[in-house]
Parts: sequence; structure tokens; C-alpha cells
Amino acid sequence: MFGQTVLRVIAALFVSALVSAGAQAQAYPSRTVRLIVPFTPGGGTDIVGRALAAKLTEILKQQVIVDNRPGAGTVIGSDLLAKSVPDGHTLILQVNSLAANHALYKKLPYDTLRDFTPIVLAASTPNVLVVHPSMPVSNVRDFVALAKKRPDDIAYASSGVGGASYLATEMFKLQTGTKMIHVPYKGTAPALAAIISGEAQAMIAALPGTVPTLKAQRLRALGVTSAKRAAAMPELPTLSESGIPEFEFATWYGLFAPGGTNRDIVARLNASVNSILAMPDVRSQFDRQGLEPAGGTTEEFTRYFRNEVEKLGKVIRASGAKVE
Repeated sequence: MFGQTVLRVIAALFVSALVSAGAQAQAYPSRTVRLIVPFTPGGGTDIVGRALAAKLTEILKQQVIVDNRPGAGTVIGSDLLAKSVPDGHTLILQVNSLAANHALYKKLPYDTLRDFTPIVLAASTPNVLVVHPSMPVSNVRDFVALAKKRPDDIAYASSGVGGASYLATEMFKLQTGTKMIHVPYKGTAPALAAIISGEAQAMIAALPGTVPTLKAQRLRALGVTSAKRAAAMPELPTLSESGIPEFEFATWYGLFAPGGTNRDIVARLNASVNSILAMPDVRSQFDRQGLEPAGGTTEEFTRYFRNEVEKLGKVIRASGAKVE
């Protein structure tokens, strides 16, 4: 008798939890949604984040605001998301850094594979190798030769240790046998500003935040990191074409919620972003900035993200990089 009573109580609690979860999903969103961008304004992540926020505001009928939280190779923004209530009202737009930091940091304030719920892969973009106009190089081969001639003399800028620009350059160093000094910044915009001022000499940067600077001819572009030439700048050769066989690296932008977020909320956000990525004005905007819309299911992005954790972990271990 007692056992049956306990079973009835457990069953009632289970049904209550299901009803509560369903009601939560139906009411979502009930207030402003915060989209964390773990970089300073002006870079590729900020560009994608603001485009998504504007369209999500229309679709969800609630304001979606971008909250720039740069620092510590995106760990500051990631930790903020991981510790947020998993109700879909706090999200983050992340890049390769989230996957790389799993191997890069000896200790993180969160569990990379447990505390984040992948929602959708929003976009990807090639990176571009740029240098200060005073550098005596006009192509990738010249740059590699100069870097080999002057080991640890050229300073390369990045958006932070573990960021996509850092990872791409470490891959570049490994495949070319070059040595350069790393100078980290809190985002693509300040890193590019450092090259323009001469504080650093080179950078492999995501194309979206770089295009305006290149069009203003304030930097010199040498090549792109994609497998094929970028539609936004077809005149630029790939690094693979330029003597670095099979070199390929893309910056990706993915939307995440805290771990444990209701599946119905995740499904609604996934469907909303997929519909945004199909909009002609968004596709046109992305195309102008060198971004390739992605999309797909949550399951596909989850598999992709876990593969990135493994793949970038190998790059980090090969480079010997560590952050305490």
C-alpha cells in the first residue's frame, strides 16, 4: 500500500513537471532575451549577433539585446551563460573558442560539454591573412619566407588566446614551420587597429570584421584560409593555392543556451534562426560581409561542436599552448 502511494506521488510529480515544462515553452519568451557576444563590437561575431538579434526580436515578439562581454578568450562570456537560468532568456553566440578552450585551459569555471546546449550553427566564414602595408611582402609565399628569415620577430595579433584568429595562426605556424610572437586583444576590431597602427604586423582574421578595413586599403590582404576562394573577395588566393597544401580553417558562429534548457524552447529558437538564415535580406547582408549562412538541426550542430572540441584539442596540444 505504502509502495503504491509512493509510486502515485512520483507519477504525479512527473506529470506536473511535464506540464510545467510545456507551459514554460509555450510562454517563451516572457521578457527581454539577452544575447551574449563574448567579443568587443565590430568583429564578425558582433556582426552576426546583431543581425540575428534584430530578426529574432521580430519573430519572438520580445526584444533581443546584444550584450558584449569580451575577455579571457571568451571564457568571461561563456561563464556568464553557463551560470544563467536555463529558460532561454540568456543565449550566447560563440565561435571556435568555446571548443578550443576545453583543451587550452587547465581549469575552466564550467564544463564545456555539459553546461552548454547547442541550438544551431548560424554561419561560417573564411579567415584572411592581412599585414601592415609597410611589410615587404606581396603574397603568402613572401610572408612565409620573411617569417622564416626573422623567427620570433614578427608580432601577430589575435582576438585572444583560444580565439579563431589565434587557432588559425597556430595552424599556420605548424604547417609552415614559422615562429611569430603572439599579441592578444579582446576582439577583432582592436586587433586590426593594432596592425593599422603598427603595434603588430600581421593577423589571420575572420573576413566580416576585416572587409571594411581592406576596402579602405588600410591593410594588405595576402590570402584566405578557406578551401576555395571567398565570394566576397575572389581576387584573393587561398593559402592552399599559395604553397601551404590543404590548409583550411573557417571561423564558425553557433548559438547556444545554458545546459538543461527546455527542448521545446531550443526547437523554437532553432526553427527561428533557420527561418532568418533563409531571408533574402539576411543572405544578402552576409554575402557582402563574407559570411556563409549555415543552419540545420540541433542534433547536427551538437555533433559538429563535439567534433570541433576534439579537432581543436589536437591543434592546441600540438602547439603546446596553455592558459592557467
